[in-house]
Amino acid sequence: MIRVSELEVVPVPAARLGEGPRWDGRTGTLLWVDIPAGHVHRLDPADGSHAVLDVGQPVGVAVPRAAGGLALAARDGFMLLAADAWEAPAVPEHLVPVTAAEPPGNRMNDGACDRAGRFFAGTKAEDDTPGAGGLYRLGPDRHAERVLDGVTISNGIAWSPDERLCYYVDTATGRVDVFDYDPGSGSLGGRRTFAEITRGLPDGITVDAHGHVWVGLWEGGALLRLRPDGQVDLTVEVPARNVTSCAFGGPGMDELYVTTAWDGTSGGELLRCRTSVEGLPANPYRELS
Repeated sequence: MIRVSELEVVPVPAARLGEGPRWDGRTGTLLWVDIPAGHVHRLDPADGSHAVLDVGQPVGVAVPRAAGGLALAARDGFMLLAADAWEAPAVPEHLVPVTAAEPPGNRMNDGACDRAGRFFAGTKAEDDTPGAGGLYRLGPDRHAERVLDGVTISNGIAWSPDERLCYYVDTATGRVDVFDYDPGSGSLGGRRTFAEITRGLPDGITVDAHGHVWVGLWEGGALLRLRPDGQVDLTVEVPARNVTSCAFGGPGMDELYVTTAWDGTSGGELLRCRTSVEGLPANPYRELS
């Protein structure tokens, strides 16, 4: 039986559209973003300190960078920030343009890195035009390649513990899909339905150490834990209608952080609970040395 404590509100500023929580194991801090504000947030739970970095444009997700600093999926593309970005204006050290080649009005959204440090993140149209976006892979050579077309709202992406499977959400489909994944080349194949979501719409995801997939439910007010066969194992009720994503963190990787979005009456808080399972650490973006 999985045990989950009651969700608590973490005392940090609320977001309009909180997204993309990622635990940086090297620093013991949590990263997440407020997409339309262009803000990257960082929390150190050890002392409660909180910092905000203004990117100057909408930002879909921030991940640690193995060389130090951050890698972002921002409005214009993949953005690399130096380690001192928190102490200075967030001037990109390097930008890999993506949306310049896409329809006007597209921006980057959620993403994550595999164990080899490849950074996958996708795009969407601000007006959710069907099929207007895609999924991109940023390699260690700082080259971005489009690996999936016809995406409407590219959202959560995560891997099984052995990295032979890659789970992916295009929110508009109402599904969590799964690909066969080659960890050596970073290639995707054999796309198929993993789980149909009937309560709200699937948003961000994470995978725990047992290979179960956790998915936030936009307009669903909950998190689902899905078994490796795609069946619902656990439902965690969340006091916000728009649940955007979740990530494990903390010293024992057994604390679940949940991001939410403001719906006009509630939401936007960062939430946290303790669980009886451990999550997988977030992988950093790795560049060629």
